[in-house]
Amino acid sequence: MNPNLSTLLTRTDAIMASAHDAAPLADLRNKVHVGVDLGTAYTVLVVLDENHQPIAGEYRFAQVTRDGLVVDFVGAVDLLRGMKARVEQKLGFELTSAASAYPPGVPLAEVRATANVLYGAGLECTGLIDEPTAANNVLQVTDGAVVDVGGGTTGIAIFKDGHVVYTADEPTGGTHFSLVIAGSLDIPFEQAEALKIDPREQTRLFPVIRPVMEKVGSIINRHISGHKVEHIYLVGGTCAYPGMDQVVQEMTGIETILPGNPLFVTPLGIAMHNQ
Repeated sequence: MNPNLSTLLTRTDAIMASAHDAAPLADLRNKVHVGVDLGTAYTVLVVLDENHQPIAGEYRFAQVTRDGLVVDFVGAVDLLRGMKARVEQKLGFELTSAASAYPPGVPLAEVRATANVLYGAGLECTGLIDEPTAANNVLQVTDGAVVDVGGGTTGIAIFKDGHVVYTADEPTGGTHFSLVIAGSLDIPFEQAEALKIDPREQTRLFPVIRPVMEKVGSIINRHISGHKVEHIYLVGGTCAYPGMDQVVQEMTGIETILPGNPLFVTPLGIAMHNQ
């Protein structure tokens, strides 16, 4: 795995958390790599320099896609256009192109819809890549399974000798955590979503959402069956829930590795795909 991963994610966390404009970086104009991750729960825009180091970015909670499908095209364009403008203000120059990603197995028409969101927001779409493979641009896994658990889906890519030999995707992700919490506590979805990401509530809610985690584990088990997989690498914002990696490891019997902030691994890898 990438030996610089921890440093890269720590720097990305700091950039995403900054509420202040950075010093303009106009000298990097035409040298940056931009990635856009239109997730079911979060949309992430990240900008890397020519050495693939993060220099700016933003993420916003928004339900403009569902299970890899763009369900609110106008909302997605408006959201991304606003994020782009704020990041441009920090950088001091206009962003003109970006790469994006999609869950494995999404129909071609939906992949095109993702590209069209970028075009609508004023970005030329210069590359599209499936999400687990994008994550591996950062992880640099040679052999093993990269599993991207997002808001709506669980995507799996199996690597052998550095090459993708299998990909798959199934519905089940962080949105399902929130739905189960909402049903169990008889509260609105939005309130359940807030409780889910509140560290003070996560231990109490763990037994409620553990069955969904176990379902993710069973999905992984089914798709890695027949392949020699010795390590599973988890990415995606849903995997940040405490205990997720342990449950997957229990369900699969395979060592499961969780990097620093898993939310940003795939967006970083998408940006690396933007040439």
